[in-house]
Parts: sequence; C-alpha cells; structure tokens
Amino acid sequence: MRILYFSLFTACIICMTASCKIEKNSPPVQADWKEVLQNDLNLLGHRNWILVVDKAFPEQSSPGMKYFYVEQDLLSTLDYVLEALDSSSHVKPVIYQDRELSYISEAQVKGIEQFRSDATRLLEGRAVQTLLHEEVFKMLDESSSLFRVLVIKTSCTLPYTSVFMQLDCSYWGPENERVLREMMEDSSQI
Repeated sequence: MRILYFSLFTACIICMTASCKIEKNSPPVQADWKEVLQNDLNLLGHRNWILVVDKAFPEQSSPGMKYFYVEQDLLSTLDYVLEALDSSSHVKPVIYQDRELSYISEAQVKGIEQFRSDATRLLEGRAVQTLLHEEVFKMLDESSSLFRVLVIKTSCTLPYTSVFMQLDCSYWGPENERVLREMMEDSSQI
C-alpha cells in the first residue's frame, strides 16, 4: 500500500513539475499596443498623461508610469494616438514638445529637418507648447506621483522628438470651471 501511495505521489509531483516547465526561448506574449491604448484610454482622464517618445527616453521608477514599446516610428504612432484622443468622448490633449528640437541642425542630426517638417504637418491646427526638456520632466515628476502616465516608446532615434500630452477634460473647460467657482463663492457670501 505504501508503494502505491508513494508511486501516486511521485507521479503527481512529476506531472506538476512538467506543467510548470518554462520555455526560455519563447518571448512573453504582448497585447497589441493599439488595444492597450484603447483599453487604457477608457481609464485615463483629466490630469493623466500620454507620452509618445523616442527610443532613448528613460524608464522612470515612479509607480505611476506605465511603459510599452512599439517597433514603429514616432510620428505614425503619434498620429494613431491623436486619432484615438480625438475620438474619445471625455479627454483632449494639451500638447508639449521639447524646445531643444527647434535648435538642432541637420548637420548635427541627419533627418531632423524632415522630422520637424512632418511633425509640424501632423500637429497643424493644434496648440503646441514648447518647454525645455527638464521642465517637462519636472511636470511629469509631479504628476506621476498622483496620476498615471502612459509612455509609448518608439523606434525613433532622433533627440528631443518626444511628444508629451497632458489630458484635459473635453466636456468641461477652464471657462466652465471659472464660472462654477465664481457661483460657489457668490453663494457662500450670502
């Protein structure tokens, strides 16, 4: 009887161990980045950020930062993200670019003039604010301690080409907020 129990026990251990076998050569399964964006976009709101960045953008240690890499160029990725934001019913982007981008010459970085031209065309009609790279990082540091930041890293290897989008509410703007606050203050004085 002991031999039977020992045999069954050994067979169970072998089965469990075999089912836990790890394939070292198989890469982890990743969801399609567009699907991830669409799912996350439903959760993101006012004060969250979406960044479409170049390949050298650093992975930060803040727990509010979520990263994923897409093997495609920055501008086509940005175009898709902007279309997704334009289609959303609840958020719109406040767009920032690095001020340094305007000062890099074609002699310094081959392809930078074409990138700037294509980016200008893609962002045409949108308000784009430029800030020094370090100023953007300060804003991200402050925000990521309280709010999620979705970072989409691309295969782009041109410096200072990242685009930073702080999300704002699309159905309630600053003017609405100002009027509301005035009404609240007026009613508290009565």
